[in-house]
This record gives sequence, C-alpha cells and structure tokens, in this order.
Amino acid sequence: MNMFLHELKTLRKTTTIWIIVLVALLALYLSIYPGMANDAEDFKKLLEGYPASVRAMLGINLDTITSILGFYSMIFSFIVVFGAIQAMNLGVSILSRESRERTADFLLVKPVSRTSIVTAKLSAAFTVIIITNIIFLAVSFIMANAVKTADFDVNTFLLINFTLFFIQVIFVAIGMVSSVFFNKLKNILPLSLGVVFGLYMLGTLIATGKDANTARYFSPFKYFDIPYIIKNISYESSYMITGIAIVIISIIVSYIVYNKKDIHAV
Repeated sequence: MNMFLHELKTLRKTTTIWIIVLVALLALYLSIYPGMANDAEDFKKLLEGYPASVRAMLGINLDTITSILGFYSMIFSFIVVFGAIQAMNLGVSILSRESRERTADFLLVKPVSRTSIVTAKLSAAFTVIIITNIIFLAVSFIMANAVKTADFDVNTFLLINFTLFFIQVIFVAIGMVSSVFFNKLKNILPLSLGVVFGLYMLGTLIATGKDANTARYFSPFKYFDIPYIIKNISYESSYMITGIAIVIISIIVSYIVYNKKDIHAV
C-alpha cells in the first residue's frame, strides 16, 4: 500500500498536467461546433470536396458530421492520440523510473518481492487512468450539453468516451512491456512517441486500405470505430477481445521479464 500511495504521489503532477491538456483540447474543439452548426450545409459541402481516403483518415462521416455526436467523434480521434501518449509515457515510466533516477538499488533491497513492486506500480497507473477518464467524461458531458443544438443519445456518448479509457489501458500495457526489455532507458519520450505515432500512422493508412477490417487488428486506434458505435450503440466484439488479449499478454510478460532481469541504475 505504501508503494501504491507513493506512486500516486509521484504521478500527481504529471497527471494533473495531462488532464488539463485533454480538457483544454476538448474545450478548443467543441467551441467550434456552434459556428459549424449554424453553417452546417456549407460545412458539409466543404467536407464533400475532400477525397474519401482523407475523410476516412480523419474519421469524418458525412451522414453524422453536423450532429453533436458526429462532430464529437471527429475531434475525439485527435484527443485519443494525446490520451495514448499519456498512457504510453505512464506505462514506460512505471518500471523504468528507478533506473533513470538511480533509486533501483534502494527499492530492490526492501523486503518486498518484485511481483509486489510491479503490482503496486501497475495499480497506481490504472488508478491514474481511471481518474483521468472520470474527470474528462464529466467535463465533456457538461461541455457537450452546453454547445449542443439538439438532444443526443447519452449511451452513445458514453460509449464513445469509454474508448479513451480502453485505448489508454492498452497503451499502458504496451508501454510497460516495452520498458522491461530495456536495461538502461534514459529517456522515455522517444520510445513513447515512436510507438504511439507509429501505430497512429499505421491506423490512418489502414483506414484507406482495401482490407481495412483485417488490417485494423494491427493498430489499437482502429479497435473502436466511432461511426460503428454511433450506428449500433455497441463495440465490435472481435476487436475488444483483441485489445483485452494484448493487455493480458503484455502484463504477464512484464511480470515474468521484470522478475528475472538484472536491474541497473543508469
């Protein structure tokens, strides 16, 4: 419990900054909606001029773009990228911090097992993600109601927002399993940004491909198709199962490797 609380205290500042960033992006994007709604037809005609491949990359659905949910789904795809960066940074840092800050020896001589260390740190990471999403969900719901021009389905809105949580959980797991294979990780940003933007770019290329449904398995950003969620008010089970499998396998591998590896102070 002491390690868990210590991790939460350590992550408090960065978590606050990331919450502010996500909320600020949300406020910036949603502030555009009232003006867009007033000129909905002109805006829709403008988007019709974009190639279908570009619209697919940006998550634009012409049938719903002028509604609050359709517009929200478009801007949400950009917010998710920042949420993934937060989660990836978190996942990479939780097991590599001691090596970077040269406190590994101090931690590992404590009368606790490495399994307990990983569990405490992972619990703190998931707690941070939960707090981030609760605050973001509350703020997004208030803002969406403030700018809406018509009522929207709350269940669909919640499902769209929950995708941020699921994607962040996946990237925490990916970040953690990535970090355990590095003995001396001095800087987490190159790894975090490389993985997130690499998978995001892969996802955008997938959206324009012919075999998009199969290729989507290679990018977590494409596991949750917002137009599908709006239409069916549900997730696609096969991609949900894939995401869960990635998280479980990544966590198991992280425990195994961390328990066996030599931990060095940088």
